[in-house]
Amino acid sequence: MSSPEDRLAELRDNLAAVRSRIAQGCAAAGRSEGEITLIAVTKFFPVSDAALLAQLGVTDLGESRDQDASVKSAELAALTGVAVRWHFIGRLQTNKARSVARYADLVHSVDRQGLADALEDGARRAGRQALDVLVQLSLDPQPGAESGPTARGGGAADELLRLADRVAASDVLRLAGIMAIAPLGGDPDEAFGHLAEVAQRLRESHPAAVIVSAGMSEDLEAALRHGATHVRIGTALLGRREPQFR
Repeated sequence: MSSPEDRLAELRDNLAAVRSRIAQGCAAAGRSEGEITLIAVTKFFPVSDAALLAQLGVTDLGESRDQDASVKSAELAALTGVAVRWHFIGRLQTNKARSVARYADLVHSVDRQGLADALEDGARRAGRQALDVLVQLSLDPQPGAESGPTARGGGAADELLRLADRVAASDVLRLAGIMAIAPLGGDPDEAFGHLAEVAQRLRESHPAAVIVSAGMSEDLEAALRHGATHVRIGTALLGRREPQFR
């Protein structure tokens, strides 16, 4: 196992490489780096890595399992004085929504009304004035193969917009934008092109819903070409290591 100093150096190098890719991707797309939020996906990695990333100035952290994220958010607050923004990015079970609503700053994966209802209830119970959420759009060509309304097929965008309307009508949920994942083995440019079209329709109805969460280690450049504002980076930043946090 590497020492904390070695791990810090490794993360610093990886971060520089990722930021370089973002800079080059933005330049190619005629965009500013300042438009992009880098989310470090720390799932399966220890809280010590999250603390090191915060030390390096990465203060947007992503998790996909409540049982891990709830513990890490509390531990990191005790370890450092750095304020971080927690992003819940994974498929969220309704029975976990109330827990997530206590600590998450942005929930990326709202894909059904029942989940919106549960998050709303959880935010109220936690005494929160607002919880930012994104509606999730599936980009998989096979309807039902991914969570969220599929981007392909008649009426899909309308279905997502109805979900967005429900979120926007809440007194505690705040509609912040849209999230999607490119289908495995598919063309990310085609997928993110569909996302950009639906994101534009969403903004026409809800001008404040400007976040487009798309792009991971393998396809961040394609996401930047199609308007992503938030990229979710795990492997390129933390490496392909055995899970250390369970």
